[in-house]
Amino acid sequence: MIAIWLEDGRLVVRHDVPPPEPPRGETLIRVLIAGICNTDLELVRGYYPYTGILGHEFVGIVEWGPEALIGRRVVGEINASCGSCRECSADRPRHCRNRTVLGIAGRPGAFAEYLALPASNLHMVPSEVSMEAAVFTEPLAAALEIQEQVTVAPTDRVLVVGDGKLGLLVAQSLAATGCELLVIGRHRAKLELLAARGIRTGLDADAESASFDVAVECTGNAEGFEIARAALRPRGTLAMKSTYAGRLTVDASALVVDVMPLVHARYPLEEGVAAFEHAERPGVLKVLLEVGVEEAA
Repeated sequence: MIAIWLEDGRLVVRHDVPPPEPPRGETLIRVLIAGICNTDLELVRGYYPYTGILGHEFVGIVEWGPEALIGRRVVGEINASCGSCRECSADRPRHCRNRTVLGIAGRPGAFAEYLALPASNLHMVPSEVSMEAAVFTEPLAAALEIQEQVTVAPTDRVLVVGDGKLGLLVAQSLAATGCELLVIGRHRAKLELLAARGIRTGLDADAESASFDVAVECTGNAEGFEIARAALRPRGTLAMKSTYAGRLTVDASALVVDVMPLVHARYPLEEGVAAFEHAERPGVLKVLLEVGVEEAA
């Protein structure tokens, strides 16, 4: 099959990669569309020693697995846990010590014609949700997880630092709480996507020090971390939602989160290297890889 392969910091499009052979309990998924995220870009830069097929944001069709899933459009949780370690037994499978992670650690990813994931990892995509919207499920889940871990009240002052793809999703999800929200960044065009939805935005200098109850750091750099830290009041909460390559010295989401303006380009899988080059350009948000064709129902 065709796949985008990373090895020694170099991306190539290969046509000779064997398709996955799912073990018992797993499914074979034909990929329809996949998104390039900052974690993929950081892996290319050497963030983590990974060799193989990249990609973890995808929408696909189940071709082999439980009968109830065959032919269904799905997205998937990226962590495949062992089910038996201490973390799994404590209902923390995303932190399983033995887990594999789609396109990141020990498991071939989604930038290919096929991938394999456990059936328990899959979530069916409603017919009324487009592929382009559904491919944002994984990063949107990461944004919404903030509210699973931190209570955000309408009376809270909340700061989001960063106007990249994840920052824009985090901001929209937090805006739904009714909190007093400010999103700061360096790119006026990106911030205008939020301003158009009634979300208050500003530049880095607009973040008052020691005045926010919650600060969410979405830049992945030390300067953004420092801005978020300095903005917190005493005993405030700092949430870090970034990939750091270096060291530091009722689905209500569809009603409140608009992902389509984040899509900046689409490429066929065979032009995957060019897609990564596009994704690296300053100011670019989501770049999608078109892998397969969805058959009419």
